[in-house]
Amino acid sequence: MTRFILVRHGQTEWNRVERFRGRADIPLNETGLAQAKALALRLASWAIAAVYSSPLQRTRATGKAIASQLGLEVEPLKGLLDIDYGALQGLTPEEAEQRYPDIYRQWLLEPHLVHFPQGESLVQLRERVLESVRELAESHQGETVVLVGHKIMNKVLLCAVLGLDNSHIWQIEQDEAAVNIFEWPSSLCRHPSRPQSRGSREVSLGDGVPYLTLLNRTRSLPQGSRGKHRDDTCHLSS
Repeated sequence: MTRFILVRHGQTEWNRVERFRGRADIPLNETGLAQAKALALRLASWAIAAVYSSPLQRTRATGKAIASQLGLEVEPLKGLLDIDYGALQGLTPEEAEQRYPDIYRQWLLEPHLVHFPQGESLVQLRERVLESVRELAESHQGETVVLVGHKIMNKVLLCAVLGLDNSHIWQIEQDEAAVNIFEWPSSLCRHPSRPQSRGSREVSLGDGVPYLTLLNRTRSLPQGSRGKHRDDTCHLSS
């Protein structure tokens, strides 16, 4: 079992004034830097083995703040990149609606069916993110790992953890510098090892299913664990 702490990066100017960000390499603004610092302090007491982030500035800076509190280095991982919005990247919602009305309308109503012109689809995003999670789960079995991602990337990954298809992304919120926690069983790794003992903890979903223990938390976190895993997992929270 691997515990993943999935966080969203702090605020950028393209979050404050909404634009399709995707692969645009936008830095954190002053609010975002403060959010990253506060997030790092909240995670400082956790026994974290590694910090991985999307290679973009906003996620790297958030990951660096977390890693520095833990005596670690943030490791960039291409699989955590946000969706490629292609021709819509950099546009405001109003501009996207004017220039690409059909794509924009479908994105709001049927996001799982959209393939952005010159970009990618949620299916492609989900495939590469899950491949990265499987690889990390294999190399960090029994450990806790931080992933620093993006709004849509996080939503797609959380849908996968919950067993939902990509049509449900608008039902999951991801605020700036939000924290989510999920556990990934060894049986879902690329090359699973011998199943690990679960001790006395009862898991009704079984060892073969990932499960979510914290969702979109932006306030204070439960006290971190100095061991590999905690028996008192967190409840879902907004």
